[in-house]
Amino acid sequence: MDQTSHDGRFWFSRKRADKAVAFVEGFCRHEKGEWQGDLIELADWQRGDLMEPGFGWVEICGPRCKRNDKCEGFHGRRFRLIYCEIPRGNGKSTLAATIGLYLALGDSEPGAVVISAAGEKEQAREVFDVAKYMVENEPALASRCEVYRDTILMPSTHSRYKVISADADTKHGGNLHGVIFDELHVQKNRDLYDTLHTGTGKRRQPLEFNITTAGHDRQSICWEVREYARKVKEGIIDDPRIHCAIFGADEDDDFMDPEVWARANPNLGVSPKLDYVEDEARRASEMATYENTFKRLQLNIWTESDRRWLQLSAWNACGAPSERLGAPVAGVDLASTSDLTAVAVYWPETHSVECDFFVPEDGIVKRSRDSGIPYDAWSRDGFITATQGNRTDYGFVRKRLNELRDEVGLNHVFVDRWNSSHIINELQDDGFLVVEVPPTMNHVSAPSKELESMVAAGRLRHGGNPVLRWCASNVTVREDADGNIRPDKGKSGEKIDGIVALVLAILGAKSATDNTSQYAKGKDLVVLG
Repeated sequence: MDQTSHDGRFWFSRKRADKAVAFVEGFCRHEKGEWQGDLIELADWQRGDLMEPGFGWVEICGPRCKRNDKCEGFHGRRFRLIYCEIPRGNGKSTLAATIGLYLALGDSEPGAVVISAAGEKEQAREVFDVAKYMVENEPALASRCEVYRDTILMPSTHSRYKVISADADTKHGGNLHGVIFDELHVQKNRDLYDTLHTGTGKRRQPLEFNITTAGHDRQSICWEVREYARKVKEGIIDDPRIHCAIFGADEDDDFMDPEVWARANPNLGVSPKLDYVEDEARRASEMATYENTFKRLQLNIWTESDRRWLQLSAWNACGAPSERLGAPVAGVDLASTSDLTAVAVYWPETHSVECDFFVPEDGIVKRSRDSGIPYDAWSRDGFITATQGNRTDYGFVRKRLNELRDEVGLNHVFVDRWNSSHIINELQDDGFLVVEVPPTMNHVSAPSKELESMVAAGRLRHGGNPVLRWCASNVTVREDADGNIRPDKGKSGEKIDGIVALVLAILGAKSATDNTSQYAKGKDLVVLG
């Protein structure tokens, strides 16, 4: 039955919804597996959660519409973007290919241009090659289309569906009717996404279909789009142009529970097979390093890194403001002069930490664009200090430590030994008690485990600093045969300097009050001052 939406602007057209479904089930065939060559029969979730709402809801023309004689009272589709997040194995590529073909061949759009895109061209080709198979193996489509390596062309309407490379370029952005963006979570920066998104502005009823499994980078364009779509779905943001369908488990769910598997995988039993998911869950239960992989790919849970140290949900729960009680200790990780430098001040009495970060000002916009990490926004918001030039001016670090001495009585500073001799001498001259710390298991294992324990128990107070949170989400640790651990910059992939500085500060807090403690052991600790 046709129906209007709550504000009367939009109408659900059963005729339009059925047309899209009929195209898929009447002309699109399975490319692989046991159903190869058979016409697709949409599952209830594919029909009810994606195809029907995506193509059935339309905007009602207003009194000023100049196309009433052509558009039958409808101004065009309601939804301009569909965000679908679903675990691997649920027929994602097949569904995306059918939508791409419908937009190009069945949507009654003259000169339609539809793009298949992804973080890498080979990923984009996965969807496009499925679409090519569908055209080549359905006579009604094959007789009307010309199929080339990267393009499917329908000469009668001058419409085309094509695959593009991952490199953003203005040539991709012109007058697009449809964009199929596969595995958005692997997109390294926002350039290609923004280029294609802005390329739909000239069309009356364009559609962007983003379909992806969960990722682990919460600073990415995928997370940005995902969170916006989720908030629209939950009524937090009012945007009638966005449709969101997220299938997945919750972070706290038991990943061994078959009911959780079924809730996350709407196609479970058909694809993926139940015994496959069961085997994968068992593997995850027996291999700690595989647990995150299973949760992300099979349960669609966003994980904080490929190999986890700190649980991000537990970290988020520690966001209470710091309490500056007692004597603080600072940890300093200088990294390199062209990269992120961190100062962490820790109050052991309240388990509180406050962090300052520093980066070179030159290139901060390019760094943000290339990496997808919002250094520029963090700088504007005061979470990062951008120092003039193309190298971090350690004078700003020295100045901040002296300000903290005046503000909170800071006296002890523990510094990563690497590349720190110059500032150590200056801090000595300023009257600080400075300790050089070599980054060895012997020195940092105990404070690292102390930090892990505080986060797990909810005792840490970090105030929600987004740069420190990003560092926490990146950390992996190296473990030796005796169970000692240390944060590993080489294996973490992204920056962890804030966490390294915090570990040094925790080490300093224990050492300053108990010179016989396990934290202070080791002949390589050099106390200066």
